[in-house]
Amino acid sequence: MFFELRKYYIQNGQKDAWINYMDKVIMPFQISKGMVITGTFTSKSDKGEELYIWLRRFNNQEEKEQLYNDVYESKKWKTEIFPPIPTLIDRSRTVVTIIEPTKNSVIR
Repeated sequence: MFFELRKYYIQNGQKDAWINYMDKVIMPFQISKGMVITGTFTSKSDKGEELYIWLRRFNNQEEKEQLYNDVYESKKWKTEIFPPIPTLIDRSRTVVTIIEPTKNSVIR
């Protein structure tokens, strides 16, 4: 089991719109495809920029690849869900880190 920690830089003035889009559109769609989302957070960068951070859990690499395909290759993602995203976050600055829980981690 491992987690994917994703950090997004939110476009200026779009924090509330981005959180709403994640809560109402992106997360329900991904969950319907089988994604396990274990947490969502906001923060600020060292420069005061608004950040959105979230965690997704995968059992193994094969499951991750299948879920990525089911979500990101779907017609609904490509034609409906994805198009507004670049107006809400700076996709060029997205940071994705794979993390593994330690034996005593309460998040599993």
